[in-house]
Amino acid sequence: MRYPCWRPASALALLLALGCGSEIEPQEVIRPVRYEVVYASGGDRSRTFSGVSQSSTETNLSFKVAGTVQELSVQVGDTVRRGTLIARLDTQDYDLQVDEANAGVTRAKAEARNAEANYKRIRALYEAKNASRNDLDQARTLSESANAATISAEKRLELVRLQLSYTKLHAPVDGKISVVPVTLNENIGVGQVVAILESGARAEIEVGIPGVLISQVRQGDDTIARFDALPGRVFLASVSKVGIGRAGGATTFPVTVELKESTEEVRSGMSAEIEFQFASAQQGERIYAPTVAVGEDRDGRFVYVVEPQGDDAFGLVHRKPVTVGNLAEPGLEILSGLIEGDRLVTAGVSRIRDGQKVRLLPPSE
Repeated sequence: MRYPCWRPASALALLLALGCGSEIEPQEVIRPVRYEVVYASGGDRSRTFSGVSQSSTETNLSFKVAGTVQELSVQVGDTVRRGTLIARLDTQDYDLQVDEANAGVTRAKAEARNAEANYKRIRALYEAKNASRNDLDQARTLSESANAATISAEKRLELVRLQLSYTKLHAPVDGKISVVPVTLNENIGVGQVVAILESGARAEIEVGIPGVLISQVRQGDDTIARFDALPGRVFLASVSKVGIGRAGGATTFPVTVELKESTEEVRSGMSAEIEFQFASAQQGERIYAPTVAVGEDRDGRFVYVVEPQGDDAFGLVHRKPVTVGNLAEPGLEILSGLIEGDRLVTAGVSRIRDGQKVRLLPPSE
């Protein structure tokens, strides 16, 4: 028997709607996937990879002691020489500690002189057989203890003077200030970054090279760099570092290139495109895929490629049948079904379906 529906204007409307046979549609589950761009190996070809410029040497400048910033002598963009004052802390607390330590040294020296005089007096009495050996030993112990206390007080004074010197922060090398994240009168802790100093003469760019190509990259290889902020300009560069392993969940190997000439036009944070020339003695080009990216069912072997949507945070996956060849060091050879530039899903394959919306994980997530 079906009961009539009624719709009171209350918080129970949803429950009554369920009782009247209404259905609430389940929320769409957007699964995360990781992908990598596939490249063909073999054949002579130039390939371009994206990166961001940075100084070859960046130094985080910080104080060894805590305190309140009383002076900031630099601003972003300033060029500094070695020894230039960067910032200074309020020294009032440290000045008081130095005064206290000075007083401690004076007191310790006075006590040491008194103990030494008493020891000499007891020794004279002992030699005249007017004092016991126990009195002599006790006087000597007090004198030695007083001398040790003096040394300790002097070390304490040396330490607080050193801490006082740490209230001034100087540039360790020549360079340029790129970041100043603190302000005047700010209380800062030990090791907190006060400024970032870029001291490298030539800019560096780190890019990610797929595993199928990394074996062809060598330290010292020549490359070409272009920057979005400098249209039409071409900069000669060379490979300075080649990563030997993938970092975290990355699907590429880190490679660092360095510009061959120093220039103030290239600044840290600029988007860059690095062009590599790859040559191979192999006949023709081949595409390889990680074995985990290739699935198989009754319809044959297949992969999923992802088509980014909007801001590349999400995408749609499409199933593609593939023909595979031999298993080699770069992965499973794909004879057909993939083309260079396809974004191949490499993680989450077993939990997605054709046409499903997914969330794209960055390579390092």
